[in-house]
Parts: sequence; structure tokens; C-alpha cells
Amino acid sequence: MISKSRKTKETDITVSLDMSGVQKSKIDTGVGFLDHMLDSFSRHSLIDLEISCKGDTHIDDHHSVEDIGIVLGSLLAEAIYPVSNMERFGSASIVMDEACVSCDLDLSNRPYLVFEVDVAGKVGSFDTELVEEFFKALVLNARVSAHIVLQRGKNKHHIIEAAFKSFAVALRRAMQKNEKVGIPSTKDML
Repeated sequence: MISKSRKTKETDITVSLDMSGVQKSKIDTGVGFLDHMLDSFSRHSLIDLEISCKGDTHIDDHHSVEDIGIVLGSLLAEAIYPVSNMERFGSASIVMDEACVSCDLDLSNRPYLVFEVDVAGKVGSFDTELVEEFFKALVLNARVSAHIVLQRGKNKHHIIEAAFKSFAVALRRAMQKNEKVGIPSTKDML
């Protein structure tokens, strides 16, 4: 298990992860809907997560959501790189009732995010625009390239959860061990 903390005037966060996990998570971000999404991410990526966050949620959830993405992304980068004997590329389309979201992912060491998931509004008290902020912070700090695209759907909860699950499954597939590939790049480095 590896851990990282981040303390600012707005948040106090500690994240621990175990890449060889057994689908266990202990998550308390102070943002209930995000807890649910991160638990889902943990289960479907097969990465055990412990996350605690004390944030200025009396203002709104923005700082907590973004900063958790920063810390989790940094830890993922530490666990992933240098990429060797891994598939490198992963993709998944996840269906949740009427919703379908796809994620195509490259452990490229070059961060890039295409986020085409329009879910304006709220789920409970959660501002849905924060989903993109979370993935921006996560992808930039994990140094992965990800395209997360809504294929179809109406229910915001289903769409967002499918986005988290599709990222998780694509990441799991990209990290799949494959001794034949060595360093999966024509440059011999990532």
C-alpha cells in the first residue's frame, strides 16, 4: 500500500492505495455522492482505496473533489510508471440501465482528457460539473490519456457512475500484465 497526503487551506486529504487489492475501500470524503463513485471505482479497477478528506464543503464540494483527483492521480502515477510488461491501452463501455459511457485509455505518461459527458445539474446536492473537474485532476496527475464519452443516457446518476466504472475497467485492462510487450512503445520508453 502506498499513501500520499495533501493539506491546503481548503482541504486535508490522505489517500492510500493497493494495486493488488481485493476490492476493499474505506472512503470518507465528506461528499456522499463522490464516496459512492470512488467505491465503485475501487471495486471495478481492483484497486483498494482508503481516502479521507476534510474539506471546506460549507462553501461547496469543488475543492474536495478536485484535490482528491490530484492526490489519487499522483498515487496512480507512482504505481504505474515506468510502464513495463503492461498492456498500456485499455477500453471499456459500461451500461447502467439506459446509460452507456465508454472510456478509452492510454498509460502514455502524457496527460490528455477528452470528456464528452454532458450532465449539467445536480445529483442530490452534488454539482455534476465537478465530475469533469475530478477527471481533469486525476488524468493530469496520473499522466494518462483518457477519452470518456457518453454514448447514450438520461439519468445523471447512471451516466456519472458509468463514467467512473468505465474509467476503472479501462485502467484495469491497461494495467493488465503481459510479459511479451516489454516496454509497450516504439520509443522504448513512456
